[in-house]
Amino acid sequence: MLNNIRLNYAGFAFLGCVFFFFLGYVLRKYTARMKVKRAEERAKTIIQDSKVEAERRKRESMLEAKDLSLKMRAELEQESKERRKEILAMEKRLLQREENIDRKAELIEQKQKEMANAEERLKRGIEETGRRKAELDRLLQKEKKWLEEVSGMSAEQAKKLLMKKMEEEARRDAAYTIKRIQEDTKDRADKEARKIVGLAIQKCAVDQTVEMTVSVVNLPSEEMKGRIIGREGRNIRALEMATGVDIIIDDTPEAVIISGFDKFRREIARISLERLLEDGRIHPGRIEEVVAKVKKEMEATIKEEGENTLLDLGIHGVHSELVRLFGRLKFRTSYGQNVLQHSRETAYLMATMAGELRLDVNLAKRIGALHDIGKAVTHEMEGTHAQLGSDLAKRFGEPATVIHAVAAHHGDVDAKTLLAVLAQAADAISASRPGARRETLEFYIKRLDNLEAIANEFEGVEKTYAIQAGREIRVIVQPDRIDDAKAAVMAHEIKQKIENGMQYPGQIKVVVIRETRSVEYAK
Repeated sequence: MLNNIRLNYAGFAFLGCVFFFFLGYVLRKYTARMKVKRAEERAKTIIQDSKVEAERRKRESMLEAKDLSLKMRAELEQESKERRKEILAMEKRLLQREENIDRKAELIEQKQKEMANAEERLKRGIEETGRRKAELDRLLQKEKKWLEEVSGMSAEQAKKLLMKKMEEEARRDAAYTIKRIQEDTKDRADKEARKIVGLAIQKCAVDQTVEMTVSVVNLPSEEMKGRIIGREGRNIRALEMATGVDIIIDDTPEAVIISGFDKFRREIARISLERLLEDGRIHPGRIEEVVAKVKKEMEATIKEEGENTLLDLGIHGVHSELVRLFGRLKFRTSYGQNVLQHSRETAYLMATMAGELRLDVNLAKRIGALHDIGKAVTHEMEGTHAQLGSDLAKRFGEPATVIHAVAAHHGDVDAKTLLAVLAQAADAISASRPGARRETLEFYIKRLDNLEAIANEFEGVEKTYAIQAGREIRVIVQPDRIDDAKAAVMAHEIKQKIENGMQYPGQIKVVVIRETRSVEYAK
């Protein structure tokens, strides 16, 4: 009985397994069929959406192509209109040129006719002149014989006497003519030159400083002098060797004097000493380190100074090496005048005068700024600063006009351009104006003596006086030996001899004085 029950359970279990297996198979098949159906529906939907999107894009592409076509057609029409306008303008110009050529041809034909008539008249005049010359020669021979009979002198003697008399009259007339021409020319030239130079000086307002040969560094206390000197003077010796200047420590309270002719080195020494005082560590190693660092900074400073100055002047395109050398001019002086300030002032003066004469103002500024660039290297290279400056300008690609003006601004080379002449004038104005330069007493006295010696060489000079700091020389002549005409000629000759034999800033006025005094005493 138990076995039968077990067999029944096993049978039911088997049937249940078969039923569930069949049910799972049917469900899986149904599920797969449903998935396939949904996939087909989704595929149809995607295909339909793709067709719609493709249609939409097709319409957009057609619209864009149509817009592009319209735009290109409009551009082509506009370009065609412009071409037609250009062609019409060219046709108009060609017609005008043809008319001008026709008028010129008519004028040429008229001139040719006039020249032919003039040539005919000239031939007739030459023939008439020949006849008159023959008649004049005959009359001259007849008159010559009559004069020889009346005067009792031969033709050669009369000729010599007449030539001597004519020569004296010609000299007198020439002297008066020269004087009149010089006065007229001088009046006009001086008036115009004073106007141009005065306007240039008026417009130029550059500060001018007179550089000294010493710099002063203030100390926080007197105790710092001993630290600067160091043990057995090793600190001060190291500072002097590193900078190339003299450090003077005297009784001046709380101050140290730096002495040297090179302002660039003095500036390095001053900045280095101030930094050492701020740092407090003063010993040879630290001194060398600080000085080396300051030197690098100063090189950057001079380049920046050159760039800023050229930028202020409106000058561009200068080679970087020339910019650096231009900045070094800040630490160069000439007769006590700062060369960088002098170059800036010369550039302003040249620009003003060039503007009055309708020349290239920018090129004039460039010449004025770079005319003394050679002074940046005169202590390192042989040659005059004008020659060195022109070589530097040529080496670093400056225009030929600038090179020539730099070489000629002191007369070492003949000035071939008007800008070179303006460079000479502007340089002289900047150097000779009051307060610009300082001269030694010996040089000043020597220049006065040379001026008086040149005037005393001329015959008929009684006394000479150099006045106004050598800007004017007055020459008193003997009135019985020198007349008014000779006085004018003498002033011109003295002026030429001063120009050829002396070097001086600015100009020197030559005044020749001739006076006659009649003195009587009533008793």
